[in-house]
Amino acid sequence: MIFHSIFFYFFSIIAIFSSLMVITSRSTINSVFFLILDFISVGCLFIMVGAEFLGMILLIVYVGAVAVLFLFVVMMLNVAEQKQSWFIGKKSTHIPTGLIVSILILLELLVVVGGWKYKEDVMSSSTLLLSDISNTHQLGLVMYTDYILYFQLAGIVLLVAMIGAILLTFRERVGVKKQSYINQISRDPSTAVELKDVESNQGVKVDD
Repeated sequence: MIFHSIFFYFFSIIAIFSSLMVITSRSTINSVFFLILDFISVGCLFIMVGAEFLGMILLIVYVGAVAVLFLFVVMMLNVAEQKQSWFIGKKSTHIPTGLIVSILILLELLVVVGGWKYKEDVMSSSTLLLSDISNTHQLGLVMYTDYILYFQLAGIVLLVAMIGAILLTFRERVGVKKQSYINQISRDPSTAVELKDVESNQGVKVDD
């Protein structure tokens, strides 16, 4: 159990440090890097305490989808202005930060997977299990029995938020121009171009 405690505090320190770097880093790219490291560290902590389902969901959903989506969105913003400073600029810190985060992620995955596979003392969580059933079964029993009301309320709140976001996109605002794709695609030259005959020596009269 000594190795279990050492690696537990090791992952906890990395998670706290990466969380602080997310909110204090001036570079948005570095913030996303540390956000990914934070998610992976917390997922490893869930796996160490016996909640493999929550740990895997955190790794798959947040790291594999949300954090990577954040990274792509941030990197696509202001590409023309920042592409020179991202990788070849003198003040660029993205490559060193990415390498450090990648090394820490690789180390965490090696510890978790290697300890889970070959060294049971590192990932031993038998003392934390409440019964012989799996943690997924336990999570379902607790969520759909004791906390079923809160679970349904959370679903209603998310539904209302989704409907509200859709309605906000369709609201009409004064002074904002909107494009009509149907009118743009369906127009023909007779309605799009107007030809006029201009007489010779007839210009635009400007009032003094």
